[in-house]
Amino acid sequence: MARYPALFSLGIKIGELHASLQKVLESCNLNMIYDTPEYVMAREIPGKVPFPKLVTVEVLIDRTTATPDSVQLKLVVKNEELPLQSGNHCAQMFEVINAAINAGKDWTVLESFTGEQ
Repeated sequence: MARYPALFSLGIKIGELHASLQKVLESCNLNMIYDTPEYVMAREIPGKVPFPKLVTVEVLIDRTTATPDSVQLKLVVKNEELPLQSGNHCAQMFEVINAAINAGKDWTVLESFTGEQ
């Protein structure tokens, strides 16, 4: 199973985060499938890649450390594909999602850390 984690600290009001996050994920060809105040899950729209390669994105929203103008997100992009190549579909989608978050117009990226598991 391929897994790519990231941590973001965003300059945005917590009340505006969900709508903005949904727009960014949808721009990456992802459908929201679960949305709570502290957790968001989105799945890649089927049809372009085989089912095991479909990417799921989980976002944990850390409300305990949120301030009136910033919030921290923990993000994991994963699928059922074995990461035998560095340019696998999950890694490519991780780069697309990471770039979309960094380019988000509704927030300012204060800090960003990415890695592989």
